[in-house]
Amino acid sequence: MIEKHIKLEKEAFRKLFDNYFEDVRRYIFYRSGNEEVATDIAQDTFVKIWEKEMTVNPSTAKGLLFKIAGDLYISQYRREQLSFNFFKTFIPTHQSITPEDEFHFQELVKAYENALKTMPEKQRTVFLMSRIDDLKYYEIAERLDLSVKAIEKRMSLALEHLRIHLKEKITGLILFLMGQKFLKTNRSNQSEL
Repeated sequence: MIEKHIKLEKEAFRKLFDNYFEDVRRYIFYRSGNEEVATDIAQDTFVKIWEKEMTVNPSTAKGLLFKIAGDLYISQYRREQLSFNFFKTFIPTHQSITPEDEFHFQELVKAYENALKTMPEKQRTVFLMSRIDDLKYYEIAERLDLSVKAIEKRMSLALEHLRIHLKEKITGLILFLMGQKFLKTNRSNQSEL
């Protein structure tokens, strides 16, 4: 059965919006790391469809929406040069770290952010969908309308990119985490005395 291309009327547009807004918003969130930006671009995507009175094939609607949203994001990214804020959720307590630990941690944060910025966009999107939202490969494949093999390949390349860019910082991270564990264990043992 061949699905007809349909020009969107209000009811059809509402259905399109209800079915795909969250998917488009999450997709942009994975690319940008910013919920406000993701929501704005998702809204702009649907506004663009409505204003241009686009003809939409229901079987390819999701891909079209992701393409428009991706293009809008790239335009905004180029204008604003957004930075990633993924490490801001972890703030070590000052009682448990030395100034040297803090310095090493900040260096790791910078290296991670730079690695994400330099990672090819397709790889970064898959990496963040997996790590930030805990999606399985098949779920990512479904949302991006790709094969699971393509997702596996992109994830493999993303992890390789991180390994290369964080190679020198990994030792520091391991020592930092071991120091955190040692301090916790040592405090527990002292409190038992």
